[in-house]
Amino acid sequence: MDVDTRLLRYFAAVAEEGGLTRAAQRLYVSQPALTKQIKQLEERLGVRLFTRSKSGMALTGPGRALAERVPELLATWDRALRETRRAAGRAARVLRVGFLASAANEATQEIVAEFARRRPGWRADMRQASWANPTAGLADGDVDVALLRLPLPGQDELRVEVLFSEPRCVALPSSHPLASREVIAFSELWDEAFVAAPEETGAWRDYWVGAGERDGRPVRIGAVTDQPDEWLSAIANGYGVALAPESAARYYARPGVTYRPVTGVSASQVAVAWAPADDDNPVVRDFVLCCLEYT
Repeated sequence: MDVDTRLLRYFAAVAEEGGLTRAAQRLYVSQPALTKQIKQLEERLGVRLFTRSKSGMALTGPGRALAERVPELLATWDRALRETRRAAGRAARVLRVGFLASAANEATQEIVAEFARRRPGWRADMRQASWANPTAGLADGDVDVALLRLPLPGQDELRVEVLFSEPRCVALPSSHPLASREVIAFSELWDEAFVAAPEETGAWRDYWVGAGERDGRPVRIGAVTDQPDEWLSAIANGYGVALAPESAARYYARPGVTYRPVTGVSASQVAVAWAPADDDNPVVRDFVLCCLEYT
């Protein structure tokens, strides 16, 4: 019998959160998918790990026994995997850099060039992530460092340096009645359908639909996307509007989509982030310094 670490991570999240809803948000997966994975783990082990009720998920005796061991097991595996990947990166002289959308905007090329000057023979391997993965692979250990937009899921568990802020704007279908306006108040968009990131991204999705800046008004979702091209198509086809960084008007210009300044919403923050375990990694530290110097 083999049990992969993914199933154990899902189990640990449900055990810690005491329910499927919060655990699914934390893991960036749907609740039905998480339920299926927990059942799969129970079938492989041949034991029942949780008792289910309207109030949540309670650990059974076998579940408590597993929950006591899993954190240490996963931490040991994560350390081994991280050290293996770091060794491979050092051998190949490659720093894995995750990023979302336009990364650090126009500063990205200067950051990468300065890193190459600081670390002759090294290469920054830029890896774009979908919006379904707001940490751009950092939380999973798939990258060494990441260029991201806050708020960041699990931000308290990572090292984060804010690089700069930029206003948010709104992307609308060009045929939208408000598209001819010079500036739009966010309150005028409260009743609009929004194109949003997947629900399991939690606070990330909430931020980009302005959930906390609506004076309690509920959000209407017109479409869900996790890639820029899908996002642009959904807007152009009239499925909804969307908040976006001001730089999106430069990086994601497209016929049928109009960008307009919007008031009444906070600015977007771009940051560089890395895992605490890499605090002593001189290559990661050099990349962070490049980010701070060129933004």
